[in-house]
Amino acid sequence: MEEKKKLLTYAGLKKLEDELHDLKVNRRKEVAGKIKEAREQGDLSENAEYDAAKDEQRDIEARIEEIEKILKNAEVVVEDEVDVDKINVGCTVKVYDEEFEEEMEFQIVGSSEANSLQGKISNESPVGKALIGRCVNDKVSVETQAGTIEYRVLEIQRSI
Repeated sequence: MEEKKKLLTYAGLKKLEDELHDLKVNRRKEVAGKIKEAREQGDLSENAEYDAAKDEQRDIEARIEEIEKILKNAEVVVEDEVDVDKINVGCTVKVYDEEFEEEMEFQIVGSSEANSLQGKISNESPVGKALIGRCVNDKVSVETQAGTIEYRVLEIQRSI
């Protein structure tokens, strides 16, 4: 079964590549040192430091594998080529929340970059799906767990 392509912005790609480099170059060495140190303490059957270091090593290797899988299936969105007539991945969108009468701003990114605390929403999230393809002044209804949210698109621009 072929993996589906993961959309990434250039910034997201760079961030993942930097994290991968750090994990492979720095963190692996760091954990290997912890394991060596714990081994030198003798009996490994009751050595909490050894167990913790091995757990950390397992987590690092799992994250390396996860990042490599994402990068292997990544499709980079070139923000300079994003069409700002319609909302798409790589856009920053300003919307007006009809119910709470407030403006909100979202950056539409691929699912592996999403971070709602930073205003980065996935193109696969309910809000992201509803906004994709919309234009300025469009009204958008989004079905969420909390109920229906009504937005009006105010502005679309390229993410920088």
